[in-house]
Amino acid sequence: MSNNKMNVPFVDLQIQYRKLSKEINQRLIETVESGSFILGESVQKFEQEFANYCGAKHAVGIASGTAALFLSLKSLGVGRGDEVITPANTFIATALAIYYTGAKIILVDIDEETYNLDIKKTEAVINSKTKAILPVHLYGQPIDLEPLLALAKKHNLIVVEDACQAHGAEYKGKKVGGFGNAAAFSFYPGKNLGAFGDAGIVVTNDEKVKDELIMLRNYGQKQKYHHLVKGYNSRLDTIQAEILRVKLGYLDQCNEERRKSAQVYKTLLQSISDRILIPKEMSSVKHVWHLYVIRAEKRDDLQEYLKKAGISTGIHYPIPIHLQPAFSDLDYKKGDLPVTEKTADQILSLPMYPGLKEEQIEYVVKKISDFLQ
Repeated sequence: MSNNKMNVPFVDLQIQYRKLSKEINQRLIETVESGSFILGESVQKFEQEFANYCGAKHAVGIASGTAALFLSLKSLGVGRGDEVITPANTFIATALAIYYTGAKIILVDIDEETYNLDIKKTEAVINSKTKAILPVHLYGQPIDLEPLLALAKKHNLIVVEDACQAHGAEYKGKKVGGFGNAAAFSFYPGKNLGAFGDAGIVVTNDEKVKDELIMLRNYGQKQKYHHLVKGYNSRLDTIQAEILRVKLGYLDQCNEERRKSAQVYKTLLQSISDRILIPKEMSSVKHVWHLYVIRAEKRDDLQEYLKKAGISTGIHYPIPIHLQPAFSDLDYKKGDLPVTEKTADQILSLPMYPGLKEEQIEYVVKKISDFLQ
């Protein structure tokens, strides 16, 4: 391999678009010509197709992943006086969704191997006010669902899966989305299944939840101008639905490309695994590698070194939820969730996307190795 400088983006959304541009552009033209932009027929078609993909009965298109999380909780009756448990190591949208319902956010530390919610620590904070658990399938790896669902059943708790990073991920051979009472997905452009703007969906096997969501997303109405509940304006646009219908047909293929890239990373990083921590895939899951996250003690210096070498990286997430100024009212302090805090100082997300070339991965690993020497 040449030692010449190579530019490796963190994510490249143009690669997939170039492959699918003919199909996507045709769908866009058809939608514009139809004039049906809000809750058009394509939204219903995509909802059914995505529900089928997840192996669930229903799906309801929502305006964003954040709104999908919020409306999932709302449709299940979560509100003031309730407590909802979620991990501290997640994007702030997970916590905001709980906050929007009026419920109290209870943050729990993470498992150091998977970075997902620590289930044993979760049981310790359950009390009479606990209404729901909001686990996150972080970075594309499902949480160990069997013990989590058993815990929820034991305490009669609602489970809403935050699957915003886990489109197509599997737990014991079954795609995530149909395990809990509901599951929220984000179609933010950089996701494994991404729209051309904000978009989301809720998947559920509960018909009552589906009916409630259909009202909540559309001003609380089933019939126009007949408002049964106080709802919201949070609908999936028809244009986004059309784009997502095209891209859904290629999701498994794209996820396999991510899995192959993850295997290349793993193989090449083994030689320096005494100096960095390589992510692990649980034997019971099929990881879809939305992010490929390593850990290094001199993370910030490494990130800067890679930047100078033309390699873009990310940190997901540098400040845990309990230490965010926006949530200072939760009264957590530094040291309360030590595993989350430790990993937040070390995690580094490497380039990962369909179309990432093996020589690009080789270059990234070589530069990491050069830094560690």
